[in-house]
Amino acid sequence: MLRPREGVQPTTSTELFFDLVFIFSITQLSHYLLAHLDWRGAGRTGLLLALVWLVWVYTTWLTNWLQPDQGPVRTMLIGVGLGSLLLSATIPEAFGSTGLLFALVYVIVQVGRTLFALWAVQGSPWLVAGFQQSLPWITGTSVLVVLGGLVGGAARDAVWAAVIVIEVIGLSIGYPLPRRGRSRPERWMVEGGHLAERCAAFVLIALGESILVTGSTLTSHVDLVTSGAFLLAFGGSVALWWVYFARSAPAATEVFAQAGERTGALSRVAFNFLHPVIVAGVVVTSAADERLLREPGAPATAVDVLLTLGGPALFLAGHAAYKALLWRTLPTSRLTAVVVLLALMPVGVWLEVPVAVCAAVALAVTVAVILTDRFRSLAAAR
Repeated sequence: MLRPREGVQPTTSTELFFDLVFIFSITQLSHYLLAHLDWRGAGRTGLLLALVWLVWVYTTWLTNWLQPDQGPVRTMLIGVGLGSLLLSATIPEAFGSTGLLFALVYVIVQVGRTLFALWAVQGSPWLVAGFQQSLPWITGTSVLVVLGGLVGGAARDAVWAAVIVIEVIGLSIGYPLPRRGRSRPERWMVEGGHLAERCAAFVLIALGESILVTGSTLTSHVDLVTSGAFLLAFGGSVALWWVYFARSAPAATEVFAQAGERTGALSRVAFNFLHPVIVAGVVVTSAADERLLREPGAPATAVDVLLTLGGPALFLAGHAAYKALLWRTLPTSRLTAVVVLLALMPVGVWLEVPVAVCAAVALAVTVAVILTDRFRSLAAAR
């Protein structure tokens, strides 16, 4: 059931079908943020996104080694997809009445997939050893998620935040176990080019969900003003897509394909830690677009400004870190744009500009990043 290790393996239709479930996840996260527009709601949205991302990215790592179109692997993906769909359905009340159900589904998916992996990779000692290292850690954090589901209020927030911290630390240090040491990334034999393509596909799914929200919101009331707001929202999605996909995405695939022993360590940071930040930027931008289409001419509140300017800032910050990791250069255009967007937030609140003006400013700053990249590319070609 193992994939051949011959160049960048293409993404299969089974993997793409699995990804479709997470369109619903992004929608649910965006709506959760809109329903809880305060700092606690933002933090909880981040926690839920992180837990959903762990399900997706660990499954994606597994299909990096296994052939998705083999019967048992395909069945596993369908099962994880079903669990992820149920997980997403519980998001609106995950910190309320459906928290325990969310936790139980999470533990079944995470532990069940890892046990399947141990069975599926028999005959490959390096993979068996890696999953043996990770199983106790994943089981432990999954049990903590259930513990969080049993308590309520701030205790659930704290326990689930601890889960994310432990997951990050565990992966960073190679899931150490007594008398077994730790799993070293140079031994993971990961095909980074394929992982880069898979994460790019997830970003595309998130952007597609943003456009879906924009279109569905527009249909409730169409006039000249809302049509203009729709063009702003659509332009913002196009700009974010352009920043990520114009040159960086295919170039990143090449970097990972040629990284050699560094591939495992690079993939760990790029896909497990940085890409959730990029996706979070899309989730926030999607929420901002929905508020824009509801009342484009209304004076922007502090929340409107934070969403409208903060979404692209979060996206650009994540992508700046991604570029810095891969190319070991300072992505000045993205970092400058982040600083400008953050600096404009208090100005927007103080002036009480219309929501549409905030959206136009965010679009202009993102387009400036695209143009700067373009000019640099032309200058380098000369």
